Amino acid sequence: MSTIRFLHAADLHLDSPFKGMTGMQANQLVSLRNSTFAAFERLIEHALHLKPDFVLIVGDIYDGENRSLQAQLKFQEGMKKLSDARIPVVISYGNHDHLGGRWTRFELPENVHVLTENVEQIMLNIRGEQVNVYGFSYKERHVRESMITNYPVAENGPAFHIGMLHGSLAGDETHAVYAPFTKAELLQKHYDYWALGHIHLRQQLHMDPPIVYPGNLQGRHRNERGLKGFYEVNLSKTETALNFIPTSEIIFERIDISCAGIRHANEWIEICKGSIDNFKEKHGSGIIELTMTDVDYETAAMFDQTPVEEWLDVLRDVVEERESFVWVQSLSFEKKLAATAVGALEQSVFSMINEWNEDEWKEILNDVYQHTRGVKYLPVLSEDDIQEVKEKAMTIMKANEVTL
Repeated sequence: MSTIRFLHAADLHLDSPFKGMTGMQANQLVSLRNSTFAAFERLIEHALHLKPDFVLIVGDIYDGENRSLQAQLKFQEGMKKLSDARIPVVISYGNHDHLGGRWTRFELPENVHVLTENVEQIMLNIRGEQVNVYGFSYKERHVRESMITNYPVAENGPAFHIGMLHGSLAGDETHAVYAPFTKAELLQKHYDYWALGHIHLRQQLHMDPPIVYPGNLQGRHRNERGLKGFYEVNLSKTETALNFIPTSEIIFERIDISCAGIRHANEWIEICKGSIDNFKEKHGSGIIELTMTDVDYETAAMFDQTPVEEWLDVLRDVVEERESFVWVQSLSFEKKLAATAVGALEQSVFSMINEWNEDEWKEILNDVYQHTRGVKYLPVLSEDDIQEVKEKAMTIMKANEVTL
């Protein structure tokens, strides 16, 4: 049984503006803005090295409907390299780069098959094997209706059938819902592989046949953490092998920093530097969020003496920048553990209150009971009164807990 090999990518978002990334150095911002192009270049380089039978790119090639000249030029140059290597490419446009946008067009080389607004079939001949690729491009930004009914059911035979669909699993509202589908609807088409796009989280919805989201090539914000890339797919009629190929130029990530036993700022800085250096050695450039864990009362008191912004500034100053950079985007505290630290303080105060005897209570409440105008309204202080004051004090403290 023959095997075909192809690359499945989606959501390139070329020339993404990376809005909201404030405070970074000018050269860091340039690297960030160019990261989608660098990730795309890694896709092209891998294709030129591997020489797959074809490449599929499933929607959102560009970040905006008015595609920038730079983004189109970079993409056209990449397609020309694949054309020179005789590698066919099938592309679709998604909600970000729909056909209804306005842009100055670049002509793509003949090896690129662009899907139209209607579901259509592209036939490829791979070493005598027929490969049928089905899909469509978004006519406009919002394709709310299901498009899956327009895909034909595959006929029995030796040909391969692959569906391209930029859309959402019905009921999954973690991302904007466009061209919704169910797994059952996809399986009813009897295709050998479903190449999905739109969801930036890499995932395999079904094993046999494979229904796959490769995720995007480059993370664009804090909710797109970790390595991004595409799949190299080896497909036969009996089995499928998926090989993930990372392309991220800059990785968004969250790192937990254990603050157990930390009492001084220099200790904390050294621990943070060690974690950042480990990240840089493993991943290169990145934009990270640091989350403080294991924060006890004394460590919390240390942090409380200085605004978070100043802790951030100091840490950014001591992080060395070489060929790669790591930008510390934020500092935060794990709420559960921070609450534990506050709870320890509460218990200490509660314990002290419980140890006060009647004379100590009278001394503490002395100012209230000796007030010339208010004393006539107060009864003689009794044990029940003391217990009531104690309970109310604890209730007020619990209601006004301070968390980091």
